[in-house]
Amino acid sequence: MKLSLGPIQYYWPRDEVLAFYDAVAQSPVDIVYLGEAVCSRRHEVRLSDWLDIAAVLREAGKEVVLSTQVLIESGADVTVLHKICANGTYLVEANDMGAVHCLEGKVPFVAGPHLNIYNLPTLQWMAALGLQRWVMPLEMGRDDLSLLLAGSPAGLQTEVFAYGRMPLAFSARCFTARHCNLPKDDCQFKCIEHPDGLLMRTRENEEFLVLNGIQTQSARVHNLLPELPAMQEMGVDVVRISPQSQHTQRIIDLFKSVMQGRADPATANTELLGLMVEKPCNGYWYGKPGLELVSPQAVAVPA
Repeated sequence: MKLSLGPIQYYWPRDEVLAFYDAVAQSPVDIVYLGEAVCSRRHEVRLSDWLDIAAVLREAGKEVVLSTQVLIESGADVTVLHKICANGTYLVEANDMGAVHCLEGKVPFVAGPHLNIYNLPTLQWMAALGLQRWVMPLEMGRDDLSLLLAGSPAGLQTEVFAYGRMPLAFSARCFTARHCNLPKDDCQFKCIEHPDGLLMRTRENEEFLVLNGIQTQSARVHNLLPELPAMQEMGVDVVRISPQSQHTQRIIDLFKSVMQGRADPATANTELLGLMVEKPCNGYWYGKPGLELVSPQAVAVPA
């Protein structure tokens, strides 16, 4: 089983992004997803810069994948999409069906978690188009995943989003700008002031959701580190960590240590809890509401 690092979901300053990937190049992560997948107005790092970063990571021995934007909103977005799909060097993660259309029958590709692959006929159809790896939808549970793995086309890789705030929805409206009483077209790039998103709370002061521009995330941190041994037994090929502004390198180390049998999952998870930006959750994995935290010992492992 390999470890991947998903695309940065937030808007970070250019120097911080470059420093972050310099450290990633020295980390034990196997696969790195690069690119702006959330909002095309974020221009601290442009496509040419992402390609430069990709070259450095590839030289360091990482498998590099270019991620496409989830919500295409303009002709300029379409132009960038075509450039990514025609890069000719790196595998592409398609995050909408427009990207799939650009790639199908031409080059192998990765299906991102937003493509709504929930059953075997869909998975088989995508494989016929050139799918090399698919990322399980965020709200899919382990039981449903087991069924898909049992009938998965030969050679098709499966990836699971295993750590990070979950990207739940995308909208043409920018909620961060709205929160600041600004129009979307003059957002003043307020996202950059919130390196892990803008936490929203209920009137009872409970964490509710996180605003990240046009993206809405879970407030709690989805964490499947204790499930790594079970996922290995199930036949999962890749587990994904989503970057956060602090401690990502240590999180990578903890996941890799458990995957390689050098650390006890429970002990590693105890340290991981102290590195999270908010409380953990894993409900979706067990077929429960996503914000719940279920103890692995409380649920029988499916046969």
